[in-house]
Amino acid sequence: MALKSGRKLQPSRSRRPQILKNPKAAFALALIFMDALLVALIIAYVPYTKIDWDAYMSQVTGFLGGERDYTNLKGDTGPLVYPAGFLYIYSAIRFITGGEVYPAQILFGILYIINLSIVIFIYVKTEVLPWWAIILLSLSKRVHSIFVLRLFNDCFAMTLLHAALAMLLYQKWHLGLVLFSGAVSIKMNVLLYAPPLLLLMLKAMNIYGVISALACAALVQILVGLPFLVSHPIAYISRAFNLGRVFIHFWSVNFKFIPEPVFVSKQFAISLLIAHLGLLAAFAHYKWCRHEGGLFKFLHSKVTSALSSSSSSGLKILKEEHIMTTLFAGNFIGIVCARSLHYQFYSWYFYSLPYLLWKTHFPTVLRLILFVGVEFCWNVYPSNNYSSALLFCLHLLILWGLWSAQSQYPYVEEKLSTRKKEK
Repeated sequence: MALKSGRKLQPSRSRRPQILKNPKAAFALALIFMDALLVALIIAYVPYTKIDWDAYMSQVTGFLGGERDYTNLKGDTGPLVYPAGFLYIYSAIRFITGGEVYPAQILFGILYIINLSIVIFIYVKTEVLPWWAIILLSLSKRVHSIFVLRLFNDCFAMTLLHAALAMLLYQKWHLGLVLFSGAVSIKMNVLLYAPPLLLLMLKAMNIYGVISALACAALVQILVGLPFLVSHPIAYISRAFNLGRVFIHFWSVNFKFIPEPVFVSKQFAISLLIAHLGLLAAFAHYKWCRHEGGLFKFLHSKVTSALSSSSSSGLKILKEEHIMTTLFAGNFIGIVCARSLHYQFYSWYFYSLPYLLWKTHFPTVLRLILFVGVEFCWNVYPSNNYSSALLFCLHLLILWGLWSAQSQYPYVEEKLSTRKKEK
């Protein structure tokens, strides 16, 4: 009877939530809880420093007052340079908080935890890091400051982007593109993910699927910007999507060691653009499309399949690790080649940094040294020739580690994909 009762108890143990059986997931939940306590303490005891908040509120006030000409939406830091999604987000924040900083900090604290949870979910799902290394995602002094002590719009843009990446892990390309476009409507830096994202879409879908997904993304931009596109389209497009902005040399964290006359020159900007495009092409050809015979052979095969009559040709399931590696590396290339990185821009790639370090062939000690080195550079204020040169060198070393790492087969095996479809 004892044996029988023991056997009856066994199935009940197997019915426990799967997340409790995964040590990495259990550790992640504990980490989120501890970080939530840390955020609460920061909000309660660390003084807030106003940087862009007053400018945000001034721009939102003009929008709520009926102004639809982007040239007339200004704050004490200058004209509005963000797409319309920014205005909707901060209008809602102003309505909820009354424009007060403290309740806004609480909202951003909640946003921080939501973003961290999404990122940790991506890490747990891809299983690139050992469980203990996930704690690195909570160790950035600068990122905590960006979220709850500065209230930058980068926080909303990156949270929405990470939600889009989570959808892509489930091969939800259309939904992912809608969320991605929503992130772009808040801040344009998200477009750094666009080239590798387009490549992944071409790998996963036929040309008709790619076009329909891009159409969904374009529709989001049209709907978000519609009030401004109808009234003052040129002003909106030229201000919200200005690719020719020249940043102030003093605030540059990455290229402070470059003399200012060179820094602001068109030649320097063009050189960085060429380097950016060249690195993307090299990684796409030799790394991301290696198993397809290179970038040009892959693109030729897509054109051939598009001209064929088979509507199902080109439909494949990508491995989760390949999706995230391609996207994070593509964004990091843009970071390395960015003319100017301001302090809040650290949020553009910090959450991908542990992932990228563990995709290199470096030993764990060197990975941790690189992580600490990058964090150190971002906490030097104001940046100087030495800190910016060090950051640039660390970026190059990480990029070399990604380049020299072994490329993995990008597709889920056919047998596994058919099983998923049957289920």
